[in-house]
Amino acid sequence: QVQLVESGGGSVQAGGSLRLSCAASISIFSINLMGWYRQAPGKQRELVAGSTSGGITNVADSVKGRFTISRDNAENTVYLQMDSLKPEDTAVYYCFALIATMRWGQGTQVTVSS
Repeated sequence: QVQLVESGGGSVQAGGSLRLSCAASISIFSINLMGWYRQAPGKQRELVAGSTSGGITNVADSVKGRFTISRDNAENTVYLQMDSLKPEDTAVYYCFALIATMRWGQGTQVTVSS
């Protein structure tokens, strides 16, 4: 059973940066889609970024130009580089992998203060 373990969350002031990591317990080379969702208090879970095994990446309009997703197949890890953070980016960030069904990490809290 695949396990996804996130790290890198924390508290930062507006304008700062964080890098989230999602380490998988299996090879991610052939996982078609991996990425990140986030959920803020009282809001629905929102897709933030995705990365395909073919090298295609995409990010939500709300974070375009500020967030970058990347994957390191050798390390079985997906990253989310978050720059120019805003208070509205405050949320729990969840890593996911689409392997027949959606698999989720436990989530990591990101808090951005103004």
